[in-house]
Amino acid sequence: MSNPELEKFAERYAKAWCSRNPESVAAFFAENGSISINNGPPAVGRAAIAKEAEAFMTTFPDMVVTFDKLEPRADTTAFHWTLSGTNTGPGGIGNRVRISGYELWKIDNDGLIAESKGHFDSAAYERQLKEGIDR
Repeated sequence: MSNPELEKFAERYAKAWCSRNPESVAAFFAENGSISINNGPPAVGRAAIAKEAEAFMTTFPDMVVTFDKLEPRADTTAFHWTLSGTNTGPGGIGNRVRISGYELWKIDNDGLIAESKGHFDSAAYERQLKEGIDR
């Protein structure tokens, strides 16, 4: 996939995260693709990936994910993003969160994500869930 094509893919991927439709996120992955978050166990396959996306969409019903930049690396591409939202989902206390991170993508021959390894500062995320970003 050329760089301009990958940029458009990344823009569409970020919009999918904002769609409130977890299957639209999963559609960017190969049938047996995977996503792991902060070195956690991978969610493998589109149904499992949709479940991971749904968890964030439920926690942050107003979630907005912005595409910040792509960073080519040796055998992956780093997709940098920022998530903003209000923790008003089930059990949420209404605090606003703004966290940035990245996913290391391996793209398959069909132009889909074969593997994504997501990373963000979990301590900052947990602190914002409890205290918000306004304090």
